[in-house]
Amino acid sequence: MSIRVAADIGGTFTDFVCLDEKTGKVMEEKAHTTPANFAEGVINAVKKSGIGLSEVSYFVHGTTVVINAVTERNGAQTALVTTKGFRDVMEIGRANRPDMYNYFYKKPVPYVPRKHRYEVEERVNYQGEILIPLNEEELLSVAAKIRRSGIKSVAICFINSYANAQQEQEAGKILAKELPDAEITISSDLLKVWREYERTSTTVLNAYVKPAARLYLDTLKETLKKMGLKEEPHAMQSNGGTATFERAKEVPISLIESGPVGGVIGGAALGKVIKEPNIITFDVGGTTAKTSLISNGEVKITTEYKLEWTPLFAGYPVKSPVVDIIEIGNGGGSVAWIDEVGVLKVGPKSAGAVPGPACYGKGGTEATLTDANLVTGRIDPDNFLGGTFKVDADKSRQAIKPIADYFNITVEEAAMGIIKTAAGNMLNALKLVSVRRGYNPQDFAMLAQGGNGALLSPYLASELKVKKCIIPNLPGTFSAWGMLMTDLRQDFMQTCIMPFTDLDLKSVNDIYSGMEEEAVSVFQKQNIKEADILFIRTAEIRYAGQEHAVLTPMASGAVTKDSIKECREQFDVIHEQKYTFSLPGVNAEFVGFNLTAYGVVVKPEIQKIGTGGNLEEAVKGERNVIYEKYGSILCKVYDRTKLGQGDRILGPAIIEESKSVTVLCPEQTLEVDAYGNLIIYTRY
Repeated sequence: MSIRVAADIGGTFTDFVCLDEKTGKVMEEKAHTTPANFAEGVINAVKKSGIGLSEVSYFVHGTTVVINAVTERNGAQTALVTTKGFRDVMEIGRANRPDMYNYFYKKPVPYVPRKHRYEVEERVNYQGEILIPLNEEELLSVAAKIRRSGIKSVAICFINSYANAQQEQEAGKILAKELPDAEITISSDLLKVWREYERTSTTVLNAYVKPAARLYLDTLKETLKKMGLKEEPHAMQSNGGTATFERAKEVPISLIESGPVGGVIGGAALGKVIKEPNIITFDVGGTTAKTSLISNGEVKITTEYKLEWTPLFAGYPVKSPVVDIIEIGNGGGSVAWIDEVGVLKVGPKSAGAVPGPACYGKGGTEATLTDANLVTGRIDPDNFLGGTFKVDADKSRQAIKPIADYFNITVEEAAMGIIKTAAGNMLNALKLVSVRRGYNPQDFAMLAQGGNGALLSPYLASELKVKKCIIPNLPGTFSAWGMLMTDLRQDFMQTCIMPFTDLDLKSVNDIYSGMEEEAVSVFQKQNIKEADILFIRTAEIRYAGQEHAVLTPMASGAVTKDSIKECREQFDVIHEQKYTFSLPGVNAEFVGFNLTAYGVVVKPEIQKIGTGGNLEEAVKGERNVIYEKYGSILCKVYDRTKLGQGDRILGPAIIEESKSVTVLCPEQTLEVDAYGNLIIYTRY
């Protein structure tokens, strides 16, 4: 067996990438996403590819089942069991609100209604000392109430259990025995960190999606096995690593951004090969546009993720490591509409996979970004998805006509307005992940991904003034390809406040060694040898008196006075970089200790391509394309599969491939590198 495959569910299409490890050949396929049963879209993609799963040695899957369950509120009815006096932690939340002057502001509605939040007598203080033992009789009474309510998922979160999980674990065992048909989620199994609201929210959300995730992963796994898959399938996690389906079922909240992160990890892997450590990834699919920043080869990870957060809504915190991604509701299927004051808007509403854009001919009547690209000549109706799916440009024109009539302009002008509006939204997202965080875009390259990424990225790259725009091989399914470049990953966090002065080195060493032992245990269950496990240590540090901490690298091996001194020096440097000041003479303290454990797997090697020949042989024809500043221009259309290393194209031009189209602007030059990537430079 030498075939590795990845399947990534998107809002409109399900992407499938297959790699033959013997030949290095990569194949891609797309199938329509099936919202009624997402597994069906994955199976359809496998069947379209013609790959026999019995030959597959590695299968990784990016799924939207978790994010859909929480955003659509169709997860399991959940109960919360907590310490007496803390029943309303989820209701109270945080005092700060994102929209300070909004008199109509409403706090997020908890996923567990108050009638299903139960208190039990027990108490542990912040030092881990048991002040009040667990009242087991009271817990049995709570179990009886949960049983009578018919609830099938229970979250347990006791105050200060991060410091001592004994009573929380005891409660978990009792409830598992009393409620054998229910899923039990224990906060200390997920994360051992302070901030009760964030920890409770994370635990509840995990419990809320656990039954749905288990059913989906079990069903998909069983179907894949019937089709011949012999190996344990893996799921893409939000932290940029993978886990086996069995592990993912226990902590499904780790899959909340399962799909989008594959493209970021792939971007980092490609950056290492082409020696581009600073990359802004830009992934435009059918429903959303996603962007993330890679600095010095490092993918940014955050534990401050908030589900459904907007400038007007506080969202729901998930205290779990997630690749730092900015996501907006703008994609190929995003609907164009006119608001109440007559302004053209695009998104966040999407036509999705069903009915899809008007040009799909599946009943959609509203104009979308894909329809606009079709009308302006960016997309060839006869070559959509390599000609395997026919689209109707006349239906696109009919859908856009009401917008054109409203503004008293032509259909082509309205289509161009839709593209410009969507591009403006995307440009704002790109600035949020770069300029707003203190990074100069001119120090970065932009990496286009997704079915619509190459259509818009060259223009956006010139607007953002990045040094180059990279269109990788198979950009339409790049996120799925990126999943093949990931290792297994587990993150462990332990809150423990310790001053640098008179630091108890034994306690620090015990914390790290304990997390490493736990990591080895987790990976052994996933058939990873101890020799293939890599540990990365970090610590959360702050100056005395500060509220929030800065993540700082910690040396491996035994923690000594010298390694602590080096850690403190690095903290000052990182604090200076992040906040423009440092206080080397001020006392600092540890807030928490973190461990990232990788189960290293063999990854595919990126192949070089042959040198180019006669560039005219790659020309497929010509067609008129509308550009913002230049109007309609007759452009050459190139077949990407016939381009070779060193080939050079002056814009304007169109480069077509089976699952994507690159739109080269008039002021841009394209060069093909040794690995087949299209490198685009803007002539300012």
